[in-house]
Amino acid sequence: MRLMASEVAQAVGGRLVGPDVAVSGVSIDSRTVAQGELFVPVVAERDGHDFIGDALVAGAAAYLTAQSPRGEAAPRRATAVEVDDTAAALAELGRFARGRFDGPVVGITGSVGKTSVKDMAAAAIGADRPTHASPMSFNNELGVPLTLVNRPESAEAAVVEMGARGRGHIAWLCSLSRPTVGVVTAVGAAHTELFGTVEAVAEAKGELVESLDPSGVAVLNADNPLVAAMAERTEAQVLTFGRSGGEVRASGVSVDDGLRARFRLETPNGQAEVALAARGEHMVDNALAAAAAALAVGVRIDEIAAGLGSAKLSPWRMEVTELASGAVLINDAYNANPMSMTAALRSLAAVNRPRRVAVLGVMAELGERAAAEHAAIGALARELGIEIIPVATADYGLAPVVDAAAAVAALGAVDSDTAVLVKASRAAGLESVANALGDH
Repeated sequence: MRLMASEVAQAVGGRLVGPDVAVSGVSIDSRTVAQGELFVPVVAERDGHDFIGDALVAGAAAYLTAQSPRGEAAPRRATAVEVDDTAAALAELGRFARGRFDGPVVGITGSVGKTSVKDMAAAAIGADRPTHASPMSFNNELGVPLTLVNRPESAEAAVVEMGARGRGHIAWLCSLSRPTVGVVTAVGAAHTELFGTVEAVAEAKGELVESLDPSGVAVLNADNPLVAAMAERTEAQVLTFGRSGGEVRASGVSVDDGLRARFRLETPNGQAEVALAARGEHMVDNALAAAAAALAVGVRIDEIAAGLGSAKLSPWRMEVTELASGAVLINDAYNANPMSMTAALRSLAAVNRPRRVAVLGVMAELGERAAAEHAAIGALARELGIEIIPVATADYGLAPVVDAAAAVAALGAVDSDTAVLVKASRAAGLESVANALGDH
């Protein structure tokens, strides 16, 4: 999205300092800022104002600041927009950007599968028209406005992922993005440390469908009772999806040796054969949610099937590779909760290798449920005949290794008889295990 700095100042209630220049896109990271972008210094563990000079050297055309222009910026007569709070200003800029867009906006939330559904929905809708989507997991108070502001002028649809760390968060994100279609993937035991109960999680996630206008569409998981019940919380039309129920469903599901699923997509608008590039049988559920979202914005069934078949997922989500040794590596290390961990373990169990090993780190933010949920995952792994190497947590029922390097050592010989799953919550950083195995 291209704006003049004066437009930015007006949109965020700031004061323009310096020449009125054009900006194209917004970045909050001085290391990746692109030529001509607006740099927004966020104050968190580190103060982004300390990196304004770096951003300007990298090519930023202007910057927001909650301080007086100073340091390297002043001598260069760089353009600044002074504001009281840079994060709040970024949110207002996102709100402004949404107001200048009249295409459909698909909002996606849920306890599991948000990013994969976002990626698949963007591919399915993108088969029909230029579509912009959140990069990776940009789903919070910074990521959502960045997604809105960084929409290319050519995009005719947008897909926005939304996360929640408390009640009211989704509602606030919806006030910025004003989705016309709202997708709720599933509700389960994730972030219960923050919410207290699964029912409270459902209450928060349902804020998405409550935000929809009557002309909008709520896409709900018919197989998840807490999500299906959200139909009573919206004035929008309701379109359901699911494996055992729903208007958008799959039949004849099969999974090949590479964990790629095929199925017949059945919808109110017709049927089509789908062959997913994404790995794991549980990706069928994500594909159904994405297909329903695409259907809601008017994409033809054949285009939906083609888009789903070509969809590529964000990094570290069910990345399946065969190592030089012939071993199979499943890198699903981006995040974990009991629902996604269960799905990943069942995918590992489906791999045709005599030895199946799961390198598992902590599932974070489960609160009082943590010990029981980890123990249940440990029991499931043993039931499936999967060896566990726990990293930095004993809750899976085994003595843990101390870190990722020790986990690699504990794996021992990884040959053509072996399949390895790497999974944990993001804070565990277990992608380093997958990287080390890939290097070998």
